[in-house]
Amino acid sequence: MHNGFLPREGFKGDTVLKIIRNTALNPKLILPLLLLAKCTKKGENWAILHPKAYSRLKTLLVFGLIKWINNYFSRRVLNNWVDDKYDWSKEIVLITGGAGGIGGHVVQLLPEKGIKVVVLDIQPLTYPAGPTVHYFKCDITSPNALSHIADQIRLTVGPPTILINNAGVVQGRTILDASEHDIRFTFGVNTFAHYWTVKEFLPNLIQTNHGMVVTIASVAAWVTVPNMVDYAASKAAAHAFHDGLTAELSTRYHAPRVRRVVVNQGYTTTQLFQGYHNDSPFLMPALKAETVAEAIVIQVLNGESGQVILPEFAKYTLPLLAGMPHWYQNRLRAKNQSIMRDFRGRKVEEGGEERGEVGRTVLVGK
Repeated sequence: MHNGFLPREGFKGDTVLKIIRNTALNPKLILPLLLLAKCTKKGENWAILHPKAYSRLKTLLVFGLIKWINNYFSRRVLNNWVDDKYDWSKEIVLITGGAGGIGGHVVQLLPEKGIKVVVLDIQPLTYPAGPTVHYFKCDITSPNALSHIADQIRLTVGPPTILINNAGVVQGRTILDASEHDIRFTFGVNTFAHYWTVKEFLPNLIQTNHGMVVTIASVAAWVTVPNMVDYAASKAAAHAFHDGLTAELSTRYHAPRVRRVVVNQGYTTTQLFQGYHNDSPFLMPALKAETVAEAIVIQVLNGESGQVILPEFAKYTLPLLAGMPHWYQNRLRAKNQSIMRDFRGRKVEEGGEERGEVGRTVLVGK
């Protein structure tokens, strides 16, 4: 795990937000300062001499407390006001698209905690794996193939308790250039596969009222740009699937301890997005796959429902885009038309052999 003050991506907008969060909006820091100003002679003199600064400290404390209270209630509501315990020596994590990319890094981090991991991917693992990692070749766009492999997993490894729907593909074509197969395949991996894996593994989680479903969506769920329409639409659908699953678990299946996590990550430097042009490197920096993977693993090990948004700046802007004036929305989408102009992301032949950009694409871990 990365422990430095600066992230792997260097000094970016998120670093500024982190400093503000840990200082100006940190009640643990501001409250003692106000108590000193209120309860000590020197503090009283300072408050009298600097009334504006004292007033601003009180304002910061109010905002910090509002933020803390909001986060507390959001966290408790997301977890249905019930706690749960995880015995990581007994949990089994299943991840789709775990042969490489973000998923591959997730897989390599989990065994460090002694956790059993099941990888579903059409490609072989691109890294050495220990005895706690179990690989199954599977086309997750096929419910029949998935059902067959799921029986093998339950028989040889055990019933998964944590499901991470990570596999994703992107075509990088316009609406008119994308073939019917391109579009169906994108939705097959990025959206429909979530249905098939959940149908296969969720019943056990409901029966035991324990476990977790992690949906790897994208910031593209909130903003669509040229040459990414099918990808963004499939990710928006995946996000909606996550929200609906959350509602059904508490109202239809009565399994309040089954946790749900949704991940909205920005552009990540994996082979899947080679040629992607980033026109906002400070506020929306290119993320390292390790950074996203660590954020996912930390949330999973936390054992609670939640949402992971990277970079953090996206949290305060992109979810609000649909409510912004149309002149701004349209301008933003048009401005970002250069993002995918030179896209040459990794594509793989059905047989698993890379052949450049032509041919039938299969599962590529994000």
